[in-house]
Amino acid sequence: MAALRTRFNSFKTGWQQSPHLLALNGRFNACRQRCISLSKCGNNNNRNSLFKNQPTFGLLFDIDGVLVRGRTLIPAAKESFKKLVDRNGEFQVPVVFVTNAGNGVRQAKAELLSQVLEVEVSQDQVMLSHSPLRMLTQYHNKNVLVSGQGPVAEIAQNMGFQHVVTIEMLREAYPLLDVVDQNRRPKEQIPPDKDFPRIEAVILFGEPIRWETNLQLIVDLLLTNGYPANPVMSPPYPHIPVLACNMDLMWMAEAKIPRFGHGSFLVCLESIYKKITGNELKYEALIGKPSLITYNYAELLVRQQAKSRGWSGPIRRLYAIGDNPMADIYGANLYNHSLQSAQRSRVQAKMKAGQVVEEEGAEAGSPAGERGGKLGGSCHAESCRSILVCTGVYSRHEELPSDPHESVTQRVFHGHRDFRFDPSLVEASYVVQDVNEAVDLIFTQENWPLN
Repeated sequence: MAALRTRFNSFKTGWQQSPHLLALNGRFNACRQRCISLSKCGNNNNRNSLFKNQPTFGLLFDIDGVLVRGRTLIPAAKESFKKLVDRNGEFQVPVVFVTNAGNGVRQAKAELLSQVLEVEVSQDQVMLSHSPLRMLTQYHNKNVLVSGQGPVAEIAQNMGFQHVVTIEMLREAYPLLDVVDQNRRPKEQIPPDKDFPRIEAVILFGEPIRWETNLQLIVDLLLTNGYPANPVMSPPYPHIPVLACNMDLMWMAEAKIPRFGHGSFLVCLESIYKKITGNELKYEALIGKPSLITYNYAELLVRQQAKSRGWSGPIRRLYAIGDNPMADIYGANLYNHSLQSAQRSRVQAKMKAGQVVEEEGAEAGSPAGERGGKLGGSCHAESCRSILVCTGVYSRHEELPSDPHESVTQRVFHGHRDFRFDPSLVEASYVVQDVNEAVDLIFTQENWPLN
């Protein structure tokens, strides 16, 4: 636990994590130890021979703006994936699709990707914004309200939530609450459902269709401690837990300019709540890019995939490919900082314990993440490199300010309220035109043969 705490202290400057998320990351690290088999080779030559022709890197692909725009495939995507699979159509390297979309299930997204990319994608390769909610088991037995669109009840149940209430169910139980649209107002007085259970937490999957309805009912729950039929005497603070997935202010579809994302909905919710109460809306968890928990979970999926394919070589590097500097690049760079901090902590711990600290990469050819496994019980990649493509939200004509104080006048920070603006975090390791160039770049960096 001490090693885990040290690792996440480096992240506090980007976002103050809740204790539940710290515990959640601890579970991820425990899961890693159960699913990762470390090699036991005796020397560098044997180990290099064993790992020859096996990938020691993994790819994290964003979807919208990188592979597709709306329902339209970006041409470079199909070309790039021809290079990633062998003659039998199987992936040659670990690939995980990390999207902030959250209004569907993994299997449906995998089937769509398989169809448009013309390669076989399994649901185990897909990570939606809400995927880490599986680990928040302390909420699985509570009465939770879910907001978004699509099969939100099914999504929540697949995550492990046992008592799910939708916005429509809440409207039916309390028909006098939703009155913005006069056509939806009840024609006669309908008493509220007195047996309706108290809502104990709110889960925000993605942007809803009728924003005014969702905003109204969610604020009602926050003001009444989960009993929206009660009058508001003194709003409780802190309010009932709110867990939000997908913080993207905007995203890229077929239109020439970006569209509102779930982050825009969160801005509205936060502003209304503060205007009414004078207090900041607090999140029990913020999940999805750029949160650290998302990349931690994505790396776990990469390692599980490598293990399932029999690739015993260590995963040393991750490459995160995205189109949104404030989500994809910020998150990848933030995770890279966390990995670097973890390496420094392991070295310091070894030195404090009186152990000999060898040069980077010299200890039997194993990566820093695995070298630290014996001491700190944690296995991670050495780095996470960010690659920005110009086929989505980002345009080469945009420039990021060198001084964070200039962001108000020269470029408004599009990241979430709870993340600080740092120019270094939105500066990609590489900027390329499209995903095909990104794959070529990665293969060159890794000396990996093209098909």
